[in-house]
Amino acid sequence: MTITNAESEIEFLENRIAKLDNDSFSKLREWFIEFEHTRWDKKLEVDSNAGKLDFLIDSAIAEHKAGKTRDL
Repeated sequence: MTITNAESEIEFLENRIAKLDNDSFSKLREWFIEFEHTRWDKKLEVDSNAGKLDFLIDSAIAEHKAGKTRDL
């Protein structure tokens, strides 16, 4: 089995993370969660701007026109 550079990098990061003290690990976790949310938001924006989510809007409008919605 050949190990790619990405796999080697991931193994390196895993080993480094495993050696973190609790405070550093907590800070890394908080950073990673925020980083992941930011990446998700950017992807959602790109997909939305590309029209990839229009089917959701169309479906919601169709349900509303069919009387399947209610006031909040």
